[in-house]
Parts: sequence; C-alpha cells; structure tokens
Amino acid sequence: MLELSIALELYERHMPFFTGQIEAPEGIDLNVLEIGETLDRRHGYDRHHRMLRDLEFDICEMSLGSYILGLSRDPDFPMVGIPVFPRRYFSMSQIYINADSGIKTPQDLVGRNVGITAFQVTLSVLAKGDLKRDYGVDWRDINWHCMRPEQLAVEFPDEVSVQRIPEDTDIGEMLAMGEIDAMICPQPPAQALKSLAAAGDKVRRLFDDPESEDERYFKKYGYFPVMHLLAMRRDTYEKTPELPTALIEMWNRSKDIAYQYYEDPAYALLAWTSNIYKAQQKRMAPDLWPSGIAANRTNLEAFLSYCDDQGLMDRPLSVDDLFVESVRNS
Repeated sequence: MLELSIALELYERHMPFFTGQIEAPEGIDLNVLEIGETLDRRHGYDRHHRMLRDLEFDICEMSLGSYILGLSRDPDFPMVGIPVFPRRYFSMSQIYINADSGIKTPQDLVGRNVGITAFQVTLSVLAKGDLKRDYGVDWRDINWHCMRPEQLAVEFPDEVSVQRIPEDTDIGEMLAMGEIDAMICPQPPAQALKSLAAAGDKVRRLFDDPESEDERYFKKYGYFPVMHLLAMRRDTYEKTPELPTALIEMWNRSKDIAYQYYEDPAYALLAWTSNIYKAQQKRMAPDLWPSGIAANRTNLEAFLSYCDDQGLMDRPLSVDDLFVESVRNS
C-alpha cells in the first residue's frame, strides 16, 4: 500500500474527503490533512509555503499565482498541476475603501495607497488584471502596500511602488484611519477583521452592490475566477501517473456530495442558504466549480496574460503547460 498525503482547506466541498466518503484508487492510502493557508486548522497552516519550500505533502491545494511563478522560473519545477480548482473569487467584490477617501469608482484608485496580501497572491494578480482590463486602471499607477512577504521572490519594476507593511501593523486600522485608501483582501488577519468590524461606516465596499458586479463579470466572461489548483509532487506523480485523472474524479464526486448538502434547508447556520444556492444557479450557472482544462481554459488564459503583464513569469507558459499530459484532454 502506497501512503500519500493531501493537504486541503476545510471547505464543504472537501468535507467528504475528511469524512471518508471519497476513496483513493486501489493500492493508495490517502492521508487527508486539514491545513489552512492563513487560518490555523487541525494540522496547522501556511500550506502553500510549506509545499513550495519543503514539498511537505504529496498533493496540496496550492496558490495558482505562486504555482505559475515557480513553474515559469524552473522547467524542472518539482510540482505538477492537476486541473482541479478548490478556491475561487471575484475580485471586484473584495475591494474595500475608506469612506472618506473620495473613492467612488475603480478609476479613483489611481495614485492611491492600496493594501493587498502580497503582490503575487492570486487575488492580487486577478484584481490588478481586472482593474486594467475592465476599468482602464493600470496597476502601475497604484501604490501597493503588502501585508505578507512574497512566497517566491519578486523583482518589481523601478517605476512601480510596492512596499511591505510592518509586521505588527493592523491593516484594518490603517484603512479605517485613512493611512491607506483601499484594501483588496478576501480574508484579512484576525486583528484586522476586528478593526474593520469596529470601524463601522468608516469602511465600505467599493461597489454598493458587489453581487451585481460579480454577476456582470460572470455573464461577460463566463467564469468564476480560479484562485487555487491541486499540485502534486513530481516524484509522486512519476510513481502514480494514473493519479491526476483519479483526483479529478474524486474531487468532482466530493463536490457533488457537497451540493447535496444544500438539499437540506437546515444544513448551514445561515437561514436562507438553500434559497441563495438556488438563486445563484438561476442567476449564473448550475455549477460554478467545473474541473478540467476545457471548462477553465478562458479563465486560465486571462490569468496567464495578467501574470505576464505584471512581470511574474520568467518564460511564457500556455494553459497546457500548467498540467501533466495525461489530463490535457480533460
């Protein structure tokens, strides 16, 4: 029996992995680890860095941006990609502003101080790209303030303003006090969340109706933007070349089970969860989380173009370059 580890965040779409409802192929014993990225879970946190630095897991939920950056630098990058995408975000609904900043539209972000998690974090790359593509706001014209060090070293162009926020600084308080004008971050640190909650109406979202903005984006482009993919150690793949295809099937099965949870209106703590789920299906699509390359090619092509424009790739990559050959027809 070959024992392999897989590091995942505790999403409802991953719950069947943790409950044992998802079985690995015959001959493989899959040790499912609950590891967060910024939040400490049962088996720890800092998932991406542990995989990038130490290849600590056989299979890992991984930042799309960091994976692309690493692969572009090293043709022998010690990980391979699997077209399973466990985390997604729309970027524009993740933009928060100081209410007294005078910012009313994306164009008002030009020349402003904007906080982000880090320059290469996938949502940061997506937001910079979306601002430029959809609103004509060049990312070079914004002063970026990063909460965390880069997972992989990045050289910034001389004309671009990127600086690190001191480690003990509360970015939520910075936004509330007007030390930065805006913040693009879906999951601020715990202290920042407290500060943002205490700020009340001093902080608000850039878009008054962020759901409508997300829906507009989906209807225009046809995808819910990918944040993470599954990555596998290259040496593990060489031992189990059949596993990438099996993992697509396993994840799809897990997702299908998770969808079934919503058939029970009392599944979640939110009173209207079932109604919201059904409304989302009508407003956008029955499934916003497709696996495989074909269903995600347009999304991935756009993101690769963003990475290239932002100087994050040492060599050009195509969508097919991101994944092992056995899944390129997926």
